[in-house]
Amino acid sequence: MARGETTQSKVHFKGSQDDYLVFVDDVDAFKKWSEGDKTIPLAHFISSFKVFRTHNQGVQGTYDAAAKGTLESEFGTSVDDDVIKIILEKGTLQSSEVSNSVLELQSNQGEEHKANASPHKQMPERQGSKNDSNGGMVAH
Repeated sequence: MARGETTQSKVHFKGSQDDYLVFVDDVDAFKKWSEGDKTIPLAHFISSFKVFRTHNQGVQGTYDAAAKGTLESEFGTSVDDDVIKIILEKGTLQSSEVSNSVLELQSNQGEEHKANASPHKQMPERQGSKNDSNGGMVAH
């Protein structure tokens, strides 16, 4: 693993209409839970109780928060806890190495004000000096 990278784990569920993801923080606790130890609370291995969809792009692509209507038509319920349990039970665990900047972008995508932001706001700031001549700031 390169410096500045971490392992990101998620459970992918291929639905009839779309692909859905739930991010998992503690893989060991999730494995125990999925092997039958339902006494482990979901909060022990999931920090964000949000369901994401990838528009039929598997675990790749843009992660958008799934709308209540989409969850209702796919899972028969729009209650996040119930949908998350279905995804965790029927989905497959995926792990990958990602940089910290990618993790920050993905964690913010569930927030409405970030989800509709332009792509320019997600780009990192340019390095180096920006206006050495102070072009428009010099008095004439």
